[in-house]
Amino acid sequence: MRPSPPVVDETSAGGIVVDVVDGVAYCAVIARRNRAGRLEWCLPKGHLELGETAEQAAVREVAEETGITSQVVRHLATIDYWFAGHERRVHKVVHHYLLAALGGDLSIENDPDHEAEQVAWVELDVLPSRLAYPNERRVVAMARDVLVGPS
Repeated sequence: MRPSPPVVDETSAGGIVVDVVDGVAYCAVIARRNRAGRLEWCLPKGHLELGETAEQAAVREVAEETGITSQVVRHLATIDYWFAGHERRVHKVVHHYLLAALGGDLSIENDPDHEAEQVAWVELDVLPSRLAYPNERRVVAMARDVLVGPS
C-alpha cells in the first residue's frame, strides 16, 4: 500500500476590486492558465508573504496582478478547498475582500509569478458568467449584495 502524500496548508488573499463609472460597477479580473493549459478568468489573489495580514496581501496581490491600487472595504468570504499537487495534497484557504479601486492602469506587467496572462474590467452584472470557478461566482454574489442590495 502506498503511503498518503503529505498535506500542505496554503493561505491566499485577494478579491473583487471595484471601480464605479457613471453608476456602473466594473471589476478587475485576470485570466491565467489552469493545469490543463486552458485560459480561465478568475479573481486576483495570491499567497500571503511573511508578516503580512490577509488584507495587506489582498491589496498587494490585486496591485501586482491587475495594476490597480485599492483599499479594503470589507471582508466577503473565506473559502477553503483541497487539491492534489506534485506528490502532496494541498489544503488551500483563500480570504476574499471587496476592494475599492483608487487608481492605476490595467496591467499584468508587475505580476512577479507571471501567472496572469490577461486583465480586464468586467461589469459586475456579467462577471459571474465570465468566472471559471463556482466559489468565486458566489463571492461575486456577496459583493453585489453589499454594493446594490440583495436581488
